[in-house]
Amino acid sequence: MTGGRTAVLVVSYGSSEMVAENLRRTTLPDDAVVVVVDNFTTEDERAAIGAIAAREGWQLVCPDRNLGFGAGMNAAAKRAAESDADAYVLLNPDAYLEEDGVARLSAAVLAEPASLISPLVIRPDGRHFASEMELDLDSGSVRRIRDGRRYANSALWLSGACLAISRPMWERTGGFDDDYFLYWEDIDLSVRAARAGAALRVDHDVRAVHSAGGTQSHDGEAAGKSPVYYFYNVRNRLVFAAQHLDRARQRRWARRAVPAAWDILMRGGRRQLLHPGRTIVPAVRGTMSGLAYLRQSRRAGTEAP
Repeated sequence: MTGGRTAVLVVSYGSSEMVAENLRRTTLPDDAVVVVVDNFTTEDERAAIGAIAAREGWQLVCPDRNLGFGAGMNAAAKRAAESDADAYVLLNPDAYLEEDGVARLSAAVLAEPASLISPLVIRPDGRHFASEMELDLDSGSVRRIRDGRRYANSALWLSGACLAISRPMWERTGGFDDDYFLYWEDIDLSVRAARAGAALRVDHDVRAVHSAGGTQSHDGEAAGKSPVYYFYNVRNRLVFAAQHLDRARQRRWARRAVPAAWDILMRGGRRQLLHPGRTIVPAVRGTMSGLAYLRQSRRAGTEAP
């Protein structure tokens, strides 16, 4: 599978100017198509991104509500397939690829269609954001793989901040699972792709720059983790357990739900705890929602393959 068309897929949520700036920084191959999904925020934002899309030549998909990241990317991929794209490069709205990164990632998945490939993802100051990542299947902890050291039982995953996948592999996996809405959908996709025979790897010669959290705040507050971040990271850890783990591991993850939620809260620092409505409350709600999802899956008799 060589010589196919490339599509760059972006999901925006009130971030039209950010998307425009990062796509301007990203070099596109000849004949590439850019598909932007505008998850609805306001009529003014819809008009703004529509004007930018017309000027830049993007294909714009305009759902009438906020689909979330995963379902938004699924809508973008559907439009890309209609445009005869064979390689999809998924890019966060607050990220851009350096130099010829899009072309290299696209060529790689066209040459290796049974693969998921990500670049090295760095922060604007050069610090590491994501590369080869792993999930501890015994506890639900996630971390970067360093010097080949791995958990005893783990799953490799690649960050959805920037990820390349061939159209056949996307169709084989079914894309992202809408149940996640935000966060953990990249872990879920990585695990399902690996089960479908995909090889997961990072091309360290390609770099994406990701301003982590750049899309989280729309109210002028200082940078930090949002209530949405806490709710869905806490919740979706348990959604993943319900979908992928046997009963013994599900029980272990459920018993760790509260300390796991605390660990997630600490990613934003202790100062944020001064605002419990934006931190502790969504983490508690996320724990309750995730445990409810887990119980419902058990009643339905759902267990990991």
